[in-house]
Amino acid sequence: MKATSLEFRSRFYTLAAIYFLGFAAPWDYWLHLDSIRTWQMLASWAARSGWLSFNTATIVVLLFGILCALLGALLRTWGTAYLGPAVVQANTLRDDGFVAAGPFRYVRNALYLGNLIHTVALALLMPPSGAIFCIVAISLFQLRLIAAEESFLTVKLGEPYSAYCGKVPRLVPTLTARIPASPLRPRWFIGFLGEVYMWGVVATFAIFGWRYNSMLLVKGVLISFGLSLIVRAFFIGPKATMD
Repeated sequence: MKATSLEFRSRFYTLAAIYFLGFAAPWDYWLHLDSIRTWQMLASWAARSGWLSFNTATIVVLLFGILCALLGALLRTWGTAYLGPAVVQANTLRDDGFVAAGPFRYVRNALYLGNLIHTVALALLMPPSGAIFCIVAISLFQLRLIAAEESFLTVKLGEPYSAYCGKVPRLVPTLTARIPASPLRPRWFIGFLGEVYMWGVVATFAIFGWRYNSMLLVKGVLISFGLSLIVRAFFIGPKATMD
């Protein structure tokens, strides 16, 4: 089932609400469950299984979190460098063409895939029940958004877009490009500015993760989000385009 136009317009608020619930996991309080974080649970499980010592397991989990945060940031920056922040942040579905360059030669919904990988990194800082809820809810909501976008573009753009969909997979990227290279060139700096939140999270995990303090990392995530709002307001704005 595809998302409604209202859901698409309010998608950023919906995603923020899902992340908030994932971190808060209020049901844990209601059910008197432990407040252990997912990274602690995974490290403890690996240690109890005899695979790794607890200290080694915590390092492995942290490196996994850094890797997910980095992959999500790289993928979204790559996509935003081609699309432009104005398109990425638009509150309405756009029918002025589609970009089949950069990561979109390998996967149709590179930005949503980047979001999902990023969510896995954030889930490590959540209680286990919140992590499961967040990953499932984000995945389902993004599938609804994808269905809405692709249905809209198929109607508006017709055969060219349908042919593109027939060659490039929706969410699981291929190892080789499915369509020829495009003359369109990426704007890396504007792509980075548009995804400064993602890079803030990468820096938070990489710099402060070694202190193994979940609340410190959560504060870093919130600061990164606040910085992204400032960048969007003063350095990008609604008129950022592809030229």
